Order: sequence, then C-alpha cells, then structure tokens
Amino acid sequence: MTLKIAIDTESGIAPYEQLRARIAGQARSGRLPAGYRLPTVRGLAGELGLAANTVAKAYRALEADGVIETRGRNGTFVAATGDAAEREAADAARAYAERAVRLGLGREAARAAVDDALRAVYTE
Repeated sequence: MTLKIAIDTESGIAPYEQLRARIAGQARSGRLPAGYRLPTVRGLAGELGLAANTVAKAYRALEADGVIETRGRNGTFVAATGDAAEREAADAARAYAERAVRLGLGREAARAAVDDALRAVYTE
C-alpha cells in the first residue's frame, strides 16, 4: 500500500489543505488503514515538490484532528479514527446547531450554511 496524493498547483486551495484533506479522506475511507506508516515530512515534501513546512503544517493539523499520530522517532502513523472522529464531529454539529438557534436561523438556513461550508472544503 502506498500513499497516493497529487497536489493541484492551479487550485485556489492551499497545498497544505489539499494534503490534509487527501490524507484524512484516505484514512477515513480505509484506503490508508489504521497503523499505516506515513512518509517523513521531508520525504513527502520531496515526493510532492512541496516545502517541508507545508507538509509539517498538514501533519500538525491531521494530528490535532486525531487522524494521525506521531510516535516519536518511530514515525507518523494513521490513527484508529472511527469512533473518536465520529464523536468529535457529533460534538461540533451539536455546537453548531446550538449556535444557529441562538442566531435565530431556521433549520433550512442552518442546513444551507453547512452545505455551503462542506462544498468549500471538500476537494475530492
């Protein structure tokens, strides 16, 4: 199994965000199974023609989201995401719903805002 990622340099989406979204999508779909060892920051930067800081930023975001975990000198691995990711998403959805109610948005307006946000961030 190998990590297959292409960065669209013509896209209006920042390279680190493209990288973050693609790794997260592959991890959540199972294409990158839990325990899969990711390339080093420098190694992946070289493969993709990106700056090491760009890859490091994507890895930091993925780690903050619980998608990957760094095990010191042993490397960076895809974390077991299922339940934790779903719980975090449910918590975020609940917080959004409560905020939408406080703002006086109806259900349709709140759903439309979510749909717009999802279209803006999903790149695959």
